[in-house]
Amino acid sequence: MFLGDVEMMNVTNRKIPSARRMSPQQFLAFGFLGTILIGTILLLLPISTHNPISLIDALFTSTSATTVTGLVVLDTGSDFTLFGQIVIMLLIKIGGLGLMTFAVMIVLALGRRIGLRERVLVQESFNQTSLGGMIRLVKVLFIFAFSVEAVATLLLSFYWIPTYGWGFGFFTSLFHSISAFNNAGFSLWDDSLSKYVGDPVVNIIIPFLFITGGIGFTVIYDLIVTKTFRRLSLHTKLMLTGTLVINLVAMLLIFALEYGNPATLGSLSSIEKMFASFFQAVTPRTAGFNTIDIGSMNPATITFFLLLMFIGAGSASTGSGIKLTTFIIIVLAVYSYLRARKESVIFERKIDNQIVIRALSIVFISLTAVVTSIFLLSITESAPYLWIVFEAFSAFGTVGLSMGLTEELSFMGKQMIIILMVIGRIGPVTLAFALAKSEYSHIRYPKGDVFTG
Repeated sequence: MFLGDVEMMNVTNRKIPSARRMSPQQFLAFGFLGTILIGTILLLLPISTHNPISLIDALFTSTSATTVTGLVVLDTGSDFTLFGQIVIMLLIKIGGLGLMTFAVMIVLALGRRIGLRERVLVQESFNQTSLGGMIRLVKVLFIFAFSVEAVATLLLSFYWIPTYGWGFGFFTSLFHSISAFNNAGFSLWDDSLSKYVGDPVVNIIIPFLFITGGIGFTVIYDLIVTKTFRRLSLHTKLMLTGTLVINLVAMLLIFALEYGNPATLGSLSSIEKMFASFFQAVTPRTAGFNTIDIGSMNPATITFFLLLMFIGAGSASTGSGIKLTTFIIIVLAVYSYLRARKESVIFERKIDNQIVIRALSIVFISLTAVVTSIFLLSITESAPYLWIVFEAFSAFGTVGLSMGLTEELSFMGKQMIIILMVIGRIGPVTLAFALAKSEYSHIRYPKGDVFTG
């Protein structure tokens, strides 16, 4: 009997992995969930809100902040106190730069050595293929992020302090700088930044912040240490050219589609139309701010927004989505197939087939998550179908834009959006690896033919 009890204890122990036995993907996933839980507890405290809030609303807000989404069921500026707003701001900061970035910096500040396991975790969090230079990368990006946010806060303070006073003016500048750089989309105004639709200061500083944060930390690091475009990595070249092209195309298309719409661009001056078109062109790729009413846009523009939200920002950035490089890889693979080429080539470099397979896996898992959520939300929510589709894509891409459904979500609807935000931020492939057990086989089978198309 005693031996049986010991054997059962051993079996139980084997089923519950310790932190040491967790895979990097599991550790990162549980780290995010732990941060969300702590944030939920803090937001439930009486000093966080002017009036008591429900557990599901606190959990939703904490998840939205940690996953840097920006979807809100409560108004950040009026429903939360200064303490609650600071909690949201800190969750955005941790979620944007990543839990491992802060962990490494704390360990370094304490004078301790970074071990191999910690380096592997940093490598996984930044989607890197090599362990070399991980700690230097974290240091550079940590300093860069705080420096950019500090400069932006200073510039916005010169603009907002004369209007709102020293206290609220400075905090507003700090809050929006952190929210923008980390692509969170949280604002202290219930209409986001709509009152600044034609303002050159806001329309330059805020987009600069979320474009910089969304382009990817490895791209920023590459630009800092590399002097010429020719010496940049293939990933950096793809992100820079891809970002420029997709932003320019989006701006021109939105300008054309919404030009005569009286509810969006129609009533604005020519320069305001350009500012609004530019802002709305770059914000769907996970930024979440808006300067015009999203729900009033034409169906064609909304459909285009769905594509932009699904593509998202850069790999190892403060944004989510399938990532721009994933989209580019799929386009290159299709182009190569149509041209009867055996391999994809860009900038005189070949794309490995394993990268193509990974890109296809990301797209398939992501579409499965989004379509499943749309199906379930169509059952639980009494709302226009387009609103539901938009909400699901926005949650997965951790964008934060909404056509008006977020505040009307049912209890079940909020839970599904919470799950979708977590999947979108952690990454579908990372989450799949965290939940699944990897199996490696040395067996090779003969090739078989399958008819497709």
